Amino acid sequence: MDDPFDSYPQEIKECQQALMNNDPAAAAAKIQEYLEKQKNIPLKIAVTGETGSGKSTFVNAVRGIDDEDDRAAPTGCVETTMEVTPYLHPKYPNVIFWDLPGIGTTNFPADKYLEHVGFEKFDFFIIISADRFRENDVKLAREIQKMEKKFYFVRSKIDHNIQDEERSKKTSFNAEKTLKYIREDCIQGLLKLGIEAPQVFLVSSFELHLYDFSRLHETLERELPDHKKNVLLFAMPNINREIIKKKKEAFQAQIKYFAGLSAIVAGVPVPVLSTTVDLAMMVNVIADYLLGFGLDKSSLQRLAGTTGVPYEDLLVVIRSPLALQILDEDVLLKAISHMSSTLFLMAAEEGSRFIPVLGIPAAMSLSFTATYRTLSFFLNELADDAQRVFKKALGLETAV
Repeated sequence: MDDPFDSYPQEIKECQQALMNNDPAAAAAKIQEYLEKQKNIPLKIAVTGETGSGKSTFVNAVRGIDDEDDRAAPTGCVETTMEVTPYLHPKYPNVIFWDLPGIGTTNFPADKYLEHVGFEKFDFFIIISADRFRENDVKLAREIQKMEKKFYFVRSKIDHNIQDEERSKKTSFNAEKTLKYIREDCIQGLLKLGIEAPQVFLVSSFELHLYDFSRLHETLERELPDHKKNVLLFAMPNINREIIKKKKEAFQAQIKYFAGLSAIVAGVPVPVLSTTVDLAMMVNVIADYLLGFGLDKSSLQRLAGTTGVPYEDLLVVIRSPLALQILDEDVLLKAISHMSSTLFLMAAEEGSRFIPVLGIPAAMSLSFTATYRTLSFFLNELADDAQRVFKKALGLETAV
């Protein structure tokens, strides 16, 4: 087979050297170290704004939990955030949203705000307002800019504005014109306060798939360092079909590492060890697919609650036997049993061990191929399910 290490990052090139030195354990450890490192890259997002702007509701929505959840940031009409408070993403604890106190209050005056909240630990700031952005928001933006950090203006509660406008104008109501007016009003206000070329994103925390949240995500993804782009991507809720597609591509790019690890284990001349390790590894990888695509039970139940589509109706469009399962090696092996080509490769791998000289290299090649094909198959299947569920939830055509 082609050398699977040719396209690996520089950090784990040494695992190839370990193989050349006949040290498969060290090589496997290097790949595992790299995978763990990628999985634990921290992303720290600061959400700030004046009291009542909807900071906490935004934090909860992006984390995919309801305001009444035990893990939720407290919400209310008065200042409920009294300290710099971290909220971990429920599925990706390396992603932390920091709910910051409202700027400009008595307890947190604008001129000492960044010093108080510890600006240096954040990757970027989201500045939220429920109406016009004010002088304190601009002061904060300027200070963040001085510290060479990124900031983004988010105009919240857009759903309320649309509803109010529709009630007041009735026959003359036009949603697009209303959104354009609100956006331009915010931009002009920021220009008058001295912000050059401001970008404003209109967002409803209760309907993230509408308005500008997709554009906000695309902007964040574009401006983040490369090693943090996937961290943000996996933590994002499935608000559009493009995000699901990007998640699939990111998961696909990782498969070669798991297949490489499988090949290394196959190089250890112990019968059945490779299959045992491969099954355990693939269970963990596919569990990540289920979480990333929102095909676990809690994610589907929340989607049903927020969209009004019955939970049972969402289940109807799911075809993969692994979705909604409590995954273990037996469940995965049962699913693999219907894949004749994969079973052949696994059997051939075990049989090749008994071939003198060429047996171990052949086993490594077969193991790499079997793992790569298996993970790719289930990834494609689950990504298609995620697209079907998204379309069903939004009342769109469900054929993929």
